[in-house]
Amino acid sequence: MYRSAFLVILVTAFLLGCKTYIYRERPAKLYREVTDSNKTFDVAIVPGVPFYNNQWDSVMKGRVLWADFLYKKGIIRNVIFSGSAVYSPYYEARIMGLYAEELGIPAANIFFETQAEHSTENIYYSYEMARKQGFKTIALVTDPFQSLMMKGFTRRRFATSIWHVPFIVDTLRKLNGVELEINPSSAYEAKFRSIVDRENKLKRFRGTLGAFIPWENRTGRKADPL
Repeated sequence: MYRSAFLVILVTAFLLGCKTYIYRERPAKLYREVTDSNKTFDVAIVPGVPFYNNQWDSVMKGRVLWADFLYKKGIIRNVIFSGSAVYSPYYEARIMGLYAEELGIPAANIFFETQAEHSTENIYYSYEMARKQGFKTIALVTDPFQSLMMKGFTRRRFATSIWHVPFIVDTLRKLNGVELEINPSSAYEAKFRSIVDRENKLKRFRGTLGAFIPWENRTGRKADPL
């Protein structure tokens, strides 16, 4: 019995330690590295989140508020919001852009990537949009968990570095009181069909892994430098 209890304590401590690292220690470290070196970026990639019930959820809110925070700090100069109408009939990128404009990011500094249906595609298609716009330095601005999950993908698949700047939970909590209203009609897709109805689970899983990304270097499955 004592051995079982000890194992439970060990597992609980391990999980709590992982959570602390993912949500607090790693984001704070990455942000500190940016500020200590006065690093700035031409553009930030902000992956989309489905829009349900005419309101942003906590994840979308966190990503948009953090992008606004970094923009107003001068750390990022432009934002690419990425996301198609995947699970709801609203283009995720355009919904986030509407909120960002309400927060005060100028429309001239907001770009929309509306093709991506998976997080890997969010990054790839935004990277290619950055290329077309002539941007040379890129940050991935998202929540701590997605940032960690995308760490290997961004490191291996892109010849130009993508710096991770996930939101810091404690900082975001101070910004979280803001409540905004938008008119989502401009982001609505009348011909929407959910990805759940278009693709089976296996195809969606393969999409999540980036199976359908049209890499320039198809052999190496890697994007060329910007």
